[in-house]
Amino acid sequence: MQLGRVMGAFLITTGIAHFIFPKPLGHIVPGFLPGDPRLWTYISGAAEFIIGAALLTPLSWKIGNTSIRLIAAYAALLLFIAVYPANIKMAIDWRNRAMPQPLFAYARLPLQFGLFYWAWSIIKALKR
Repeated sequence: MQLGRVMGAFLITTGIAHFIFPKPLGHIVPGFLPGDPRLWTYISGAAEFIIGAALLTPLSWKIGNTSIRLIAAYAALLLFIAVYPANIKMAIDWRNRAMPQPLFAYARLPLQFGLFYWAWSIIKALKR
């Protein structure tokens, strides 16, 4: 399944970026999360990397009777939902910045729904 592999590569890349560029990502961590924002940046980056790697596993690799790739697709959907508050915070925080920065922040909000759909499409395809 090509879509799962593309998402896997995407998540590995973005996961690595969390470790290379943690400072700007730490700024969008919602304040309601306890502790250091950098910790949450690293946790989400590690999750992205692990889920991405799992999406690249062969379909024959299973936990019980369930494909690791299917588990990873569900995990990707949950991750995309979990990080949505960071996109909302970014849109609020960037609203008074010079253009086009607010537009970039606002565009991330509906694009996240595209990620939800992408993950759900992979789940549906893997369940067939």
